[in-house]
Amino acid sequence: MATSEKPFSDRDVEDAHIVEAVLAGRSELYRVLVRRYQDVMYRHALRMVGDGDEAADIVQKALVKGFRKLDACHDPAKVGGWLFRIGANMCKDYLKSRRRQDVSLEDAGIQMDANGGPVEEMERTEMRRTLEAAIGELTPGLQEAFVMKHLEGCSYEHMSDVMGVSISALKMRVHRAREELQQKLSSLVPAEWSEA
Repeated sequence: MATSEKPFSDRDVEDAHIVEAVLAGRSELYRVLVRRYQDVMYRHALRMVGDGDEAADIVQKALVKGFRKLDACHDPAKVGGWLFRIGANMCKDYLKSRRRQDVSLEDAGIQMDANGGPVEEMERTEMRRTLEAAIGELTPGLQEAFVMKHLEGCSYEHMSDVMGVSISALKMRVHRAREELQQKLSSLVPAEWSEA
């Protein structure tokens, strides 16, 4: 390594330059990409698989796979989206291998109104469990689109970038996920909730 190489900092170097340096032999710089993207990858994996340990394992495996296949990243400026897709695909594979999936709405930052007495709180807790179970029963593609749009608050443009799917296809997935959830929950949702 030449002594004239400038040290990398997390803030002042673009992803494309880091990818270029890693591919040129400075593999230790991959840690910069890991620091930039592991948290967002973990949050998404946690919402998809519903288990912190499994989510951490998936992210670790995705980052290792990303390192090994970094030369396959066609647009180094968008390496974050490329890594995210690797992790998202691993989440889908994990969900396909499981019969029962859970997505925790509390982990996703969705809070139910805490006003009311013990009966109301029990009803809200049961409704939350029912909703989590219904989301977990969606096919992995619909679940991922629904989670990204409604639990993570992503725009369709961002979803399209990271998932590599057209915006119209994503809108259809989210629509189909809502329809399936509505069908699954229609008999359980109080009438006043459907009017809101």
